[in-house]
Amino acid sequence: MYSLELSLRYSPFPLSIQKKEFDNVKRIYDEIKTAMNETLESSNLIELSCDKVKDKLITVRAKEIISVQIYEKSSVAGGAKRPGFSLDID
Repeated sequence: MYSLELSLRYSPFPLSIQKKEFDNVKRIYDEIKTAMNETLESSNLIELSCDKVKDKLITVRAKEIISVQIYEKSSVAGGAKRPGFSLDID
């Protein structure tokens, strides 16, 4: 299962959806990146659905997205791979 997480301007918490296939989540990720690069006058809405929670729909205005990331949820590791970027200091 792959999670796609969005951070929105002026929002303290991220929004996320989950997809079973990497190709599906990567396609959505690329669409969001393209929408984020368009001009600010554009008011594109992006609708997202979740594979894990079938009735979950999220619609956001593309110009309010400030970051997007993909990470893999792993049940073998006892939870989820830590999202974002981290520095491993030994």
